[in-house]
Amino acid sequence: MDLLRFITCGSVDDGKSTLIGRLLYDSDAVSLDVLATLEKRRHASGAVDLALLTDGLKAEREQGITIDVAHKYFTTPRRKFIITDAPGHVQYTRNMVTGASNAYLAIVLVDARHGVIEQTRRHTLIAALLGIRHFVLAVNKMDLVDYDQAVFDRIVSDYQRVAQQLRLAQVVAIPMSALNGDNVVRHSRQLAWYEGPSLLQHLESVPVPADANPNEPRFQVQYVIRPQTEQLPDYRGYAGRIQSGTYHAGDQVRIWPSGLETVIEAIEVNQQEVATATAPQAVVLRLRDDVDVSRGDTIVPTTAHPAVTRALEAILCWMHERPLKAGRKLLVQHHSAVVKASVTAIVYKTNVATFEHHGADAAQLNDIVRVQLRTALPLVVDCYQQNRVTGALILIDEQTGETLAAGLVTETDPEFFASPAPAVAVFFI
Repeated sequence: MDLLRFITCGSVDDGKSTLIGRLLYDSDAVSLDVLATLEKRRHASGAVDLALLTDGLKAEREQGITIDVAHKYFTTPRRKFIITDAPGHVQYTRNMVTGASNAYLAIVLVDARHGVIEQTRRHTLIAALLGIRHFVLAVNKMDLVDYDQAVFDRIVSDYQRVAQQLRLAQVVAIPMSALNGDNVVRHSRQLAWYEGPSLLQHLESVPVPADANPNEPRFQVQYVIRPQTEQLPDYRGYAGRIQSGTYHAGDQVRIWPSGLETVIEAIEVNQQEVATATAPQAVVLRLRDDVDVSRGDTIVPTTAHPAVTRALEAILCWMHERPLKAGRKLLVQHHSAVVKASVTAIVYKTNVATFEHHGADAAQLNDIVRVQLRTALPLVVDCYQQNRVTGALILIDEQTGETLAAGLVTETDPEFFASPAPAVAVFFI
């Protein structure tokens, strides 16, 4: 069976943790001992507190909000799932960014009583920037508005404007009540006017893509294996994870950023030689020639064309209380590669309420900004839209080691920094 990774997002108290709990509970993915614990703690209405299945921190249970990112796993006869439960409070936006970075689908929850609000827009914007193409608008708590279709239609209309502004590829809108289980796993009589799929039915039918970059292999060295023992006096291997594409023993490859060429002598997986390996396998590559290869270097076939640059432009989600200003020195971490860099310019800041771009002198906590960076040493990167793995990076404070921002590479050639984005169709089901 294939695997679908998805994230639940939206504003605080829209019911994200309860929705995940309902998915697990109604699909029989909760163990008996956990069920027994849930039975001891119920809502005033007598319903099981399903949010406890994901809110595992003591502070989360005391405050009734999600703080950290939680991952849950479950399987149906048709598919395997990894669920990421992201916090809805604006204070924990950085955690939502982390959770969305590996998701393929986003469930955006909206409280039927409140409709589309600022945090709904912020989370949708972040998910779209992170390359998520499939969205589910989950209009939750329909039981609190008497399952009124007019309320649902109004929220769908409001969110459609958001989808059009962000040019989302596909949005499926589903009315539901996570607390009561309406339209989560099974259809509800209370929502007889709704003729679309339940949430689980839709999750089971969304196509899961294969490697998005089969023709552009990428492998970054994480560790150089040089045991120098009597049994292996001349052994030298380069360990890492294949980020995209497929590698073959015998491939002619180039080492970036040095540009040296050699041949893959052997590929090892779990200490066994294999003829080929593909993303996202962890492998050890052995090269024919004794060339200089270090942690952070990228090994690609000579037919591949990554950008090797010291100047790039990126979208940042600023995650630190101290504002970002042009000229600031920091570190850029691109997987295993860490280089010194400076922010040469803040191109614009995105207004979360309108999605318009405005000039800005600084970026505050949780701001979405586009910046230009210049690094001390070349980085081997791709634009995020072409490769989600090699187009992502983080910014780090070089003195404290704190994470300052998550970044998505948008351009690696200054001549194209101002090029417009392509149009994308919007569909509602």
